[in-house]
Amino acid sequence: MFTVLAIFRTVAQDKDAITFEVEVSKSTLGINERLRVDFVMNKDGDNFTPPDFEGFRVLMGPSQSISSSWINGVRSYSKTYSYTLGPTSRGTFKIKQASITIDGKIYKSLAKTVEVTAAVDKPSDQMSVDNIANENLHLVAEISKTNPFLNEAISVVYKLYVSPTINVRDFRPLDNPKYNNFWSQDMPFTKYNVQNGTYKGKSYRYVVLKRVVLYPQKTGELSIEPLSLDVSLEVPTNRRDFFGGRVYSQANKTVSAGKRVISVKPLPTQGKPADFTGAVGDFKFSVNTSKTSLNASESLQAIVEVRGKGNLKLFQLPKPSVPSSLEVYDPEFSEDVKTTITGMQGKVSENYTIVPAYRGKYPIPGISFSYFDPNSESYNTITSEEITINVLEGPLGNSSAPSEVAGLTKKTITSTGDQFRFIKLEPNLTSVSTNYFFGSTRFYVWMFSPLLLIPLAMFFVKKRETIASDIAGNKIKKANRLAKKYLSESKKALGNKESFYIALEKALHNYLKAKLKLETTDFSKDKIMALLSKRNIEDTTINSFVDLLKNCEMARYSPFSDVQMQQDYEKASETISLMDKKL
Repeated sequence: MFTVLAIFRTVAQDKDAITFEVEVSKSTLGINERLRVDFVMNKDGDNFTPPDFEGFRVLMGPSQSISSSWINGVRSYSKTYSYTLGPTSRGTFKIKQASITIDGKIYKSLAKTVEVTAAVDKPSDQMSVDNIANENLHLVAEISKTNPFLNEAISVVYKLYVSPTINVRDFRPLDNPKYNNFWSQDMPFTKYNVQNGTYKGKSYRYVVLKRVVLYPQKTGELSIEPLSLDVSLEVPTNRRDFFGGRVYSQANKTVSAGKRVISVKPLPTQGKPADFTGAVGDFKFSVNTSKTSLNASESLQAIVEVRGKGNLKLFQLPKPSVPSSLEVYDPEFSEDVKTTITGMQGKVSENYTIVPAYRGKYPIPGISFSYFDPNSESYNTITSEEITINVLEGPLGNSSAPSEVAGLTKKTITSTGDQFRFIKLEPNLTSVSTNYFFGSTRFYVWMFSPLLLIPLAMFFVKKRETIASDIAGNKIKKANRLAKKYLSESKKALGNKESFYIALEKALHNYLKAKLKLETTDFSKDKIMALLSKRNIEDTTINSFVDLLKNCEMARYSPFSDVQMQQDYEKASETISLMDKKL
């Protein structure tokens, strides 16, 4: 739901400030049309001097109108000198400065530019609502860079420019763009701030409607679809009310930001390192271990980390090469990345758990990480230093190559400490005797067990009937089973983009059906966010869940790396775990 936006005709100012302004009925007109020019002041003055109106002839004027009123004890005053002009030739002309003396000081209006075109078929002395809206309302997509490199961040900022002569009451989006062949991240905000600015050399007020960060995933000419809005307007007319104030007409206007084309440059092949995995930006690389001295069977942590600014979520980290005598477990991936209007920044890392088995010194060779810097348009490679792991205590490994004697291989036997055991002093012998079944404990158990099973059977039958009659509960259980099933299937499909995201989307759907009793036909992001908010789910968790759904949709049209799929799977597991604590 969008906040009602009100853009006023004049900038907020001190009530005692004196203003003297010029207003024109249109900035573009045919040579067979008329132009109305108003010089408006908020305090009476003397010695009004109009401009020479070069390029026009005065058809009527000057006519004066005065408006004065008291509202809530505050007095408002307005005096207007009006002219009706006819153009004498085609071209671009300026309505030059007019001057007036108010309270002994001379005030001058700003110049206005007017373009006179060829004659129009239907001349109109009064601009239509559409004409006024077209000249005074603009939706613009401002792109930070139109020729980026592959995987270089660009930003798209959508701004609605509104002239001070009209008012905007409300707006709503008609069509949100889809960023095909881009990795995209919206920059959400809840408050629309009205600011002053210029558009094509004219003064406007504008509001930022949408901010998006894009990373192109394909080279060549890529199109960005336009954003379209339905805007409710208040457009001024030439009519005046009883007090001389301008009468406004309400209208609706559809505006579009227009289609934009981005020319994406491929990364250079010259000087491209062999270990380059697609990192683009400005990064720092490091490899650190939690300790370098330990005993056998103890563990240490080796952290491979990349930090900086760039496409941190769109490349793979290099993997360390360790001796075979060190047992290495699968790494734990972590990220601390935030997306700003200039792109992603932060750090990503993989934490390896390493356990040595034998005593000795083991070198971990340096690892290289390569990235492309779009600012310098060159590749950079960072290599970490070699790390030596010193295992102080533990069994000795095979220190020499095995030798062969008479066709047999001599191997070193490593003591484990439990080859020799003491002879048991307690025999724990049991006597051999004949046990009769009749009259034994087992005999009575088998005799009375049918009687005990009857009430249990009745209880289970009744329980089964209760479960069968609970249709809603059965649906929930079924959806839970399906959610677990599809989440496991998405893990198996890692590496296959289409299969992975189809399975992940089904898992998210069935999880919500289980927890919120939500039918598929009611499945919309807005309703999901509203229902989860009522359940006191944190906003970050809700946004993570909705982002997963968006990624599932975008995966059908955009390329996704294995790293992105792994991150989405882990994010889904974490999000469902957090939501289970509240639901």
